[in-house]
Order: sequence, then C-alpha cells, then structure tokens
Amino acid sequence: QVRLVESGGGLVQAGGSLRLSCAAFGSIWSISDMAWYRQAPGKQRELVAQITTAGNTNYADSVKGRFTISRDNAKNTVYLQMNMLKPDDTSVYYCNAWASRDFWGQGTQVTVSS
Repeated sequence: QVRLVESGGGLVQAGGSLRLSCAAFGSIWSISDMAWYRQAPGKQRELVAQITTAGNTNYADSVKGRFTISRDNAKNTVYLQMNMLKPDDTSVYYCNAWASRDFWGQGTQVTVSS
C-alpha cells in the first residue's frame, strides 16, 4: 500500500506562483511513475504533469512552460512548481503514484483570483 500526502495549495493572484508537494509513505519501493492531476468543478480529472523514476517528464499543453514537475527519490516526494498562474488553473490538485495500481492523495485546493 502507498499513502500520498499533498501540501502547498492555497489562494494566489493571477500571475503568481505556488509549489505543491506530495510525500509518499508505505511501500514506496514499488512506486514507478508519479504525476499530478487536477479536477475543476463539473469537469473531468485531467493529467497536469507526470514524471518517471528516471526523471522523464510529460506535461499537459495548457501548463507547458509554466509548470515544472520534479522528484526527490531520497525524500520520496514529488513537487509541482506552478508559475504564471491563471484563473483557469483553479482546481483541486491530486497527487498520483503508480505501484501496480493507481494510488491517489486526498487533494489540495488551488484557487487563482483574477
């Protein structure tokens, strides 16, 4: 079993920055890819960014050039640095880890005011 604990959400003005963190606990040795997803009210959950154990990354087109995903394997933590935030980025952000199946964090709210 893997438990994911997110932190770092909050309220920020458009153009500002936030950094999300996700710490993994439990069977961390089994984790391969990690990712951040987001879900706005009335919308489907969507992939924001993902990172492999080797550090290869993939981003949604809507966040390319603004968001950066990184991973500290020694701390079992994945980060999402979000810059130049827009009101459309307002969502609940979820951490995801693949370890034979998907594991999810509880979510952290990010609100960007215009």
